[in-house]
Amino acid sequence: MSYQVLARKWRPRSFKDMVGQEPVLRMLSNALEQKRLHHAYLLTGTRGVGKTTLARILAKCLNCEAGVSATPCEQCHACKAISDGKFLDLYEIDAASRTKVEDTRELLDSVPYPPTQGRYKVYLIDEVHMLSSHSFNALLKTLEEPPEQVIFMLATTDIKRLPITILSRCLLFHLKRITPEQIAGHLHHICDAEKVTHDQAALETLAKAADGSMRDALSLLDQAIAYGHGSVHTPDMLALLGSMAPDDLLPLLQALASQNGPQLFRALNELTEHAPDFKQALEELIHLLHQLAIAQIVPGAMVLNDKLKPFISQFSAEELQLYYQIALLGRRDLSLSPSPQQGFEMTLVRMLAFKPVHTGRTETAAAPSHSEPGTLTAPRAQRAWTTVNPVHSPAPATAANWPDMLPKLGLSGMAYALAENCSLTHLTAQKMELTLSAKHEPMLNPKLKDRLNEAINQHLQRTVQLIIHVTTNELETPARQQQTAQKQALAGATDTLMQDPRIKQLVEMYDATVEVSLIS
Repeated sequence: MSYQVLARKWRPRSFKDMVGQEPVLRMLSNALEQKRLHHAYLLTGTRGVGKTTLARILAKCLNCEAGVSATPCEQCHACKAISDGKFLDLYEIDAASRTKVEDTRELLDSVPYPPTQGRYKVYLIDEVHMLSSHSFNALLKTLEEPPEQVIFMLATTDIKRLPITILSRCLLFHLKRITPEQIAGHLHHICDAEKVTHDQAALETLAKAADGSMRDALSLLDQAIAYGHGSVHTPDMLALLGSMAPDDLLPLLQALASQNGPQLFRALNELTEHAPDFKQALEELIHLLHQLAIAQIVPGAMVLNDKLKPFISQFSAEELQLYYQIALLGRRDLSLSPSPQQGFEMTLVRMLAFKPVHTGRTETAAAPSHSEPGTLTAPRAQRAWTTVNPVHSPAPATAANWPDMLPKLGLSGMAYALAENCSLTHLTAQKMELTLSAKHEPMLNPKLKDRLNEAINQHLQRTVQLIIHVTTNELETPARQQQTAQKQALAGATDTLMQDPRIKQLVEMYDATVEVSLIS
């Protein structure tokens, strides 16, 4: 077969050919130049970021006939043999297919013998996390004190599955995902070298789809060249990947910005005609909302499409944050809906139905529209959680009604935690005294106390001095009352469950036990 796939043809042969991973390359280059060689290296990272490639280059640096160096000559027999996969002293083992301890012992039997061709014998174990626990145990001693002429290189995509005893014996190098910009730049270089006509937008779309993996990007580029009959252009890429252009979602953003239900569903119908992947459409919408939110907070930080820039001023920061959260939840629940399209539509409807209390935008009444019969007319989104309470004087606070007062203070976070762990001991027209258990004393700091004092003043509609005492005694606090109520509810639920005839039948039939701790 004369044709060689791009992922193999453009596989880096030296450190300078690597894309990204500058910190790792710098550390390895310095170690090689200073002859500070370790006996075991562990390369970790997601697929297609260069773990195996880097290990082969390192083997080349160690066995180059010109000497150990960060820049192998690429001309000697050792360099050429390693590049062609024919070097006898480079042992590549796929741990996923050789997981048994017998395979590991067979491998270790060859370790004591001197190299056949090169300066070092290099054992490259790919996907090392797939080895069995017995295999790891067999490897430990040799990995800790291998012969002087032996170097181990381990590669894994799942470092969490490696025993700590293995990790402690290796130098760890984490290879990061390659950025879309770096991938697109490398693909541009390859297309120029291969004389493939292309546009930059298509390469950027492909780089984004590769998700940080250069190997995936090159495989997709091979497909794109075949699909486009020797060229790579944006329409072909979108069709190949089943994705959509960001511009396709702009009508939806415009409908959300104007809070126009009929316009939103017209835009949805136009989008549906192209049979999109609704999960991908939702992810693209999340990406657009993220870009707008960043552009609002830090102008100039994001390079925006010219068609997207007008939306910066059409949404408030609060709306973008709310819509982003709704979109994230919609993507999470998309698989639960009867169809992806329905889940996508309901996510957008939620964006119309809910609105932050403070939108930061002047609300104007829309001119009444005369809809034709049968046309869906969405009402202006209401502030669903905004209520207007009649002004009245609060009831006098006592120790008994402190738990009732607490939710009305409008506190959250640590300030609420501080208040619910306090007990009200004394209240006058000018002063309120609370008592806090000593075990919760770390919560007590001036900032939280000031927030609590301010909330109490607003609720009581007068200024009082807040004093918080600390005691070692047990207190009857709102938090403790809530815990007691939860325990009682759990006990009641447990009793009800244990008396259920069906549960009794299952227990007797299967000699089962009920895990009370899992009842909620």
